[in-house]
Amino acid sequence: MTSNLANIAPLRIGLAGFGLIGRRRAQIAAADSRVQLAGIADPSPVARLEAAALYKVPVDADARKLLRRPLDVLLVAAPNVQAVPIAVAALRRGLHVLMEKPPGANLGQCRRLCSAAETSGRILKFGFNHRYHPAVARLAQSVRAGDIGKIINLRVRYGHGGRPGYDQEWRGQARLSGGGELLDQGVHLLDLLHWLLGMPDSVYAELQTAVWPVQPLEDNAFALLHYPGGAVASLHSSWTQWKNLFSLEVFGETGSLIVEGLGGSYGPETLLHHRRRPAGGPPETTSAEFQGPDSSWQLEWEDFMNAMQHRAPYLGAPAEAMAVMQVLDRLRSSARLRRRLPIAVAQAAAAAV
Repeated sequence: MTSNLANIAPLRIGLAGFGLIGRRRAQIAAADSRVQLAGIADPSPVARLEAAALYKVPVDADARKLLRRPLDVLLVAAPNVQAVPIAVAALRRGLHVLMEKPPGANLGQCRRLCSAAETSGRILKFGFNHRYHPAVARLAQSVRAGDIGKIINLRVRYGHGGRPGYDQEWRGQARLSGGGELLDQGVHLLDLLHWLLGMPDSVYAELQTAVWPVQPLEDNAFALLHYPGGAVASLHSSWTQWKNLFSLEVFGETGSLIVEGLGGSYGPETLLHHRRRPAGGPPETTSAEFQGPDSSWQLEWEDFMNAMQHRAPYLGAPAEAMAVMQVLDRLRSSARLRRRLPIAVAQAAAAAV
């Protein structure tokens, strides 16, 4: 099946996975007059009943049946390990794909996804929606404008405390998730670090299983990443945060930029800009709070639509995903070997493509 965007209106959208993220994707697609939600697949009978009641479209238990329907685009929001073959099959059928993070459970799966996209010539976008949060986007703009001078270090933290039975959900099952908290929330932080600083030249990690009985998965991930030019980033991603937290702190020679919160249970989304005073004393500080509903999902959707309709550059492209998963792969190796590991020159070169 091929997709001719110039001649098809509206675009026919399929959705694989009707969990929390799938519901968000469906809601946004259903409200867009440029597309038509044409089918949903989910193995859960409860999810299928809800999807059919809400959207009055064909609902299948198996994504393979969904892919036999006439579609132009597939949104993939299935558990990590299941998502990869679904996305690859969709690309091979000539569909554009928006796939929720992570870009596979490991580097090999990411390579498989990116190779399928390259062969198909279709858009493959990964759902790193944190880049679209207004405070995060403004921080990135300020960093690139040199507002805090040369970057010297970063500190990124992200976590929640789970919920009763969290270890029994798919994220706590290695056969479905393919990884623990580093892959779950940590991959968002690695994406933001790559967006801001590019590829590190060496990494060190510690993985911990402290509370949730999810072995061999981890419920906490700690990492240090060293970058060309001397910048150092520290990362902590946690399923034992207990009170939800998101914090992105970037320190430069002349000041710092700090994002706290993502809205909702993570607290108000705020951006602080501290300007260092050469004479010493408290810095000059300005702050902005971004109120209202979370707009990141809608902005991400618009970026995806623009990429499909106009072949415009977009965030969350395959080359970026490969770089993130290369770093994640080295962090896993570092934790296993308990030592700092270099990022191979070949890896860094591939990530820059």
